[in-house]
Amino acid sequence: MTTPPANTHTASPPVDHYENFPVASWLCPPHLRPAIAAIYHFARTSDDLADEGDASAEARLDTLARYRSDLVAIASDQAHSGQWPEVFDPLREVLRTFSLPVPLLADLLDAFAQDVRYTAGQRRYRDDAELLDYCTRSANPVGRLLLHLYGISDDLSLKQSDQICTALQLINFWQDISTDVPRGRWYLSQQAMAAHGVLDADLQPGSHSEHATRLIAAYAKSARALMQAGAPLACRIPGRAGWELRLVVQGGLRMLDKIEALRFATWRTRPKLTAWNVPVMLWRALWMRQG
Repeated sequence: MTTPPANTHTASPPVDHYENFPVASWLCPPHLRPAIAAIYHFARTSDDLADEGDASAEARLDTLARYRSDLVAIASDQAHSGQWPEVFDPLREVLRTFSLPVPLLADLLDAFAQDVRYTAGQRRYRDDAELLDYCTRSANPVGRLLLHLYGISDDLSLKQSDQICTALQLINFWQDISTDVPRGRWYLSQQAMAAHGVLDADLQPGSHSEHATRLIAAYAKSARALMQAGAPLACRIPGRAGWELRLVVQGGLRMLDKIEALRFATWRTRPKLTAWNVPVMLWRALWMRQG
C-alpha cells in the first residue's frame, strides 16, 4: 500500500489499491464512473485512516469517529467538518443523485474500526462464523453499493454479490498471511487452527508445516466454492459492468491458482498477479456461463 505522509491523512489517496473494488475502469459505464470513484475514495481514505501511518489505536478510532460524523452530516444535507473535502464533497452529490444507502457506507467504517481494535488488542477470531460476520461489513457493502448504482436489487443478485465480495476478502486474507501475521493480524480463526493442529510457529516464514498447508488449502477451497457460487451474477449483469465483474471473479480465482501453485504456503511467500495473468483471466471470462 502507498503510505501517506504522517501529517497528511486528509490528502486524497490514489485510486489504485483498495481491495475488492473495481474502480472507475474503462469497463465501467461512463456515467457511473464519478459515483464509483466517490465511493472508492470514501472507502480508501477510511481504510488508510485505520491502517496507515504510525498513529495510536486511540487516535485512529477518534479520527474514524470524526469521519463517521462527516458522513452523517452530508447524509442529513448538513455541512461536513471540512477535514476531508475531497471525499465528502463528491460523495454528497452521489448521495443526492443516486439515493445511496448510507448504512452500507457506515458498515465499512464499522469494519475498519474493528480492525483497529482487534490489532491493538491482539484479538483473534474465535471461529469462521465470526470472520464471515466481519466480511459482511468489510467487503459485502462494496458489491451492494455497486448493484445499487446499476439499479439491481433482487435477492438472488444481492446474495451472489455477497458471495463474490466475501470470497475476494477471504482470498486477500489467505494471500497476505506473510505480511499480516508479523503485524499481529490473525484472520485465521482459532477454531480452524485448532481443528488442523496449527500453532503460531507453523505460520512463521521458515516453517514447512504440513498442518498449516492443510489449513490454507481448506480455506482456499472454501473461498473458491464461494466465488463460483456467486459468479453467475457476472453473466446476468448486462454490458460493460458485467464484463468488469467477470474479470473481478476471474482475478480472484486466478489468485487462488497462485496460492495453490505455492502449495498453499502463503505464510512464506505472498503470491501476486502480473500482466502475464491477464490473457488467462480474459479467456476464462469469455467462457463464463450464467449457470
